[in-house]
Amino acid sequence: MKLKTKLIIAFMVMLILPTGFLMFARHIFEPKEVGEFQQMFLLIIFFTAALLVYWVYRTVSVPLAKLQVAARNIKEGNLDFEITADADDEFGELCQDFEEMRLRLKANAEEKVEYDKENKELISNISHDLKTPITAIKGYVEGIMDGVADTPEKMDKYIKTIYNKANEMDLLINELTLYSKIDTNRIPYNFTTISAKQYFLDCAEDLYMELEAKGVEFEYRNYLEEDSKVIVDPEQLRRVINNIVSNSLKYMDKPKGKVTMNLKDVGDFIQVELGDNGKGIAAKDLPYIFDRFYRTDASRNSSKGGSGIGLSIVKKIVEEHGGNIWGTSEEGEGTIMYFVVRKYQEVPMNE
Repeated sequence: MKLKTKLIIAFMVMLILPTGFLMFARHIFEPKEVGEFQQMFLLIIFFTAALLVYWVYRTVSVPLAKLQVAARNIKEGNLDFEITADADDEFGELCQDFEEMRLRLKANAEEKVEYDKENKELISNISHDLKTPITAIKGYVEGIMDGVADTPEKMDKYIKTIYNKANEMDLLINELTLYSKIDTNRIPYNFTTISAKQYFLDCAEDLYMELEAKGVEFEYRNYLEEDSKVIVDPEQLRRVINNIVSNSLKYMDKPKGKVTMNLKDVGDFIQVELGDNGKGIAAKDLPYIFDRFYRTDASRNSSKGGSGIGLSIVKKIVEEHGGNIWGTSEEGEGTIMYFVVRKYQEVPMNE
C-alpha cells in the first residue's frame, strides 16, 4: 500500500470516527450518559490515533533504517549486502532502486578490479617481451664494442640481429599503442570502398614474399567475383590478416610450415579463411582465444612471447567493420581462422 494511501486512510479515520461516535451517542444514550460516553470516546480516539501514528511511523522508519545501514555500508566500501523491499509503496520502490544502484556499483567495482588486473598483466607481459630483445641488442652491441665481430660477415650478422630485435620491440610498442586506442574506442578508421578481389590479392602477394623469406609455404585461392566490393579500412584490415598469420608462425611446430588463405563469397559477406599446419589449439582453449590477455601457452619464453592482446585486437577491428570472427582447430594438425566483412551493395534509387 502506498504511503499516500495510508495517510489518506489515517486522515479519514480521524475525521469520520469522532463524528460517527457523536451521532451514535446522541441516538443511543440519554443526555446524562453522554458525558461518560465522551470520556470513553476520548480514550478510543487517543488509542486509535496512537495506532495510526505507529502504523505510519513503521511504514517510514523500517525502510529508512535499512537505507541508513545500506548507505553506511556503501560509504565504507562494503557492497556485499542485500536490500529487500518489504512493502509495495514509495519506500519499497526506493529500496529497490537502492538495491539496483548497489548491484551496479558492485559490478563497476569488480570490473575496475579486473581492468586493473589486466593492465598489470599487460605491463608485466610487455616488460618481459621487451626485456628479451633489449638484452639481445645489448649483447650484440657489446660484442661489436669488444671487437668480437672482427670480420665483415660477423659484423653483418650482428647488425642484422640488432635490426631484427629492434623491429620486435617496435611491433610490441605498436601493439600496446593500438591496444590503448582500442580500450578507449579511439582507433582512427578510414573506411573506403575498394575491390575485394584486388585488395586481398595485394595482401596475399605481401604474405607470399614474407613467408617465402621464412621458408613457409603459402597457398592462396580467391573465389570472388571481379566486381565484388567491400567498405573497409585497408590498413586496419591488413593488420587483422598480419596478426593472424603472425600468430600462426609463432606457434608453428612443423619443419615445413604452411599457411593458406581462401576467399569466398557468402551472400552479404566476404569470408576470409586463414589456415596453418601448426600445433593447433586445444578444444578447452578455443572459446577464449579472442579474450584479452588469454594465452594458450602459460609459459613465457622468447620464442612464444607476446602480450596476449593480438587476437583481441583482431576481434575488435573485425567487429568494427560489421563482421565476425571465429576459429576451428585440431591439435597437432593446425588451425583455421575465419572472419567475414560485409560486401558493398549499391541500393537502387527507388529503394
